[in-house]
Amino acid sequence: MSILAPTARHWFALFTASNNEKKVAQHLRMKEIETFLPLYTITRRWKNRTTAQIESPLFTGYVFARIARTEAAKVLAIPMVYSIVGNKRGAVPLPDEEIEALRRGLASVDARPHPYVQVGQRARIRSGPLEGLEGIVERVDDHLRVVLTIDLIMKSIAVRVNAEEIDVSSPTGSTLSQRKPIPVRRSFE
Repeated sequence: MSILAPTARHWFALFTASNNEKKVAQHLRMKEIETFLPLYTITRRWKNRTTAQIESPLFTGYVFARIARTEAAKVLAIPMVYSIVGNKRGAVPLPDEEIEALRRGLASVDARPHPYVQVGQRARIRSGPLEGLEGIVERVDDHLRVVLTIDLIMKSIAVRVNAEEIDVSSPTGSTLSQRKPIPVRRSFE
């Protein structure tokens, strides 16, 4: 891995307390830190038979923040942020182009959380809002879905696609990220 400049901004995954992702994103924005918290809408029904539309995080327990390594202490001081995800050597940035593709594309597609997937027929999305991203193809109820995975946080989402929007090919060995996840709380040294 190349050495990153301490003042260059990169996307990092922040491991947060469950059900506190929105609060963490709000705190980050108050500190003028660029955030990405992809949400999806779900209908919940309670025991008293009331229903409501609720926005929930696509990647539960995680908020993405674009920070410089020098801002790590400021981010870790935010309540309910447990760590910046990385490996045993420290925090690991996510590929900027993949997070930007997700930011652009998720606003116009119906994405849902999906169990973490590592094995299956690989496909690259060749058109549409998520063009260029690679995932695993699934067929559910006569519809195709591509499961996009961020290996660093071991989370996946499923996006419905048409057959003409994807190129199915031999495995390339890559997903959104190829790094092994080990959430650790470390300062940037």
